[in-house]
Amino acid sequence: MKPSKTPPDGGGIVYSTDVGERCPNCQRPVRECVCRRGTPGKTSSDGVVRVSRETQGRKGKGVTVVTGLGLPPAELDALATELKKHCGSGGTVENGRIEIQGDHRDRLVAELVRRGWQAKRAGG
Repeated sequence: MKPSKTPPDGGGIVYSTDVGERCPNCQRPVRECVCRRGTPGKTSSDGVVRVSRETQGRKGKGVTVVTGLGLPPAELDALATELKKHCGSGGTVENGRIEIQGDHRDRLVAELVRRGWQAKRAGG
């Protein structure tokens, strides 16, 4: 009997080195992604970019989170760099989300709308 490559719970791929990075939505290699607009990463179903604030798991320190962009990783990194400079703050890109240190929701919504995105403030 041949060993199975799927985990016992029937989930997806456990580990693979043959294709490199995979799209989190369709699980295909990033270069073969078939997601909306041909871009990997999660997008909101209504096409709105949401800007919210999170403190969970950060010892009370808040970060502003931008989700729903649906850009390829290279473009997402470039946009994150520009937004961080606009806010004068640090940050990172994780799981298709831009996280910027501090509460910059209003500033980021205004900047994203200026750049042509349909953006809105989410959360409290």
